[in-house]
Amino acid sequence: MRNAIARWTPTGDVVRDRFGRLFEDAFNDMLRPFGTDAEGVSNRTWIPRVDIRESGDGLTLLMDLPGLGKEDVQITLENNVLTIAGERKFVADEKANESYHRLERQYGAFSRSFTLAPTVRTDKVEATFKDGVLSVQLPKQEESKPRRISIA
Repeated sequence: MRNAIARWTPTGDVVRDRFGRLFEDAFNDMLRPFGTDAEGVSNRTWIPRVDIRESGDGLTLLMDLPGLGKEDVQITLENNVLTIAGERKFVADEKANESYHRLERQYGAFSRSFTLAPTVRTDKVEATFKDGVLSVQLPKQEESKPRRISIA
């Protein structure tokens, strides 16, 4: 029977209570995924994944935006900087009386900017959105396209 008798101190319980709560809060924060609030919903910006591929005619930028529609995305082009921004909002159905066990998908605003080479025809940039993937076509100027030179 170890520790059957504990020494009483007038402030010991209060200090232990406060320290215990601080320790518990810090420990719970460490276990919660980075950038989430107490309910587990992401409270930071997220960064959608992007692939950029090049062909002889230009560049194509492909951005994964699952759960969004084209009305949720804004594309701007200024001073040879292409910016894609938007927001994925978390919507909980209050009427369904549901509780979540895990929330891993990221929510919130996002913004990605890309500096374009001077060889891109900024007046001919086009974008399409299909099946949660944004595709931005960045055509090259004629003089920057590769051409074959015959040997005389």
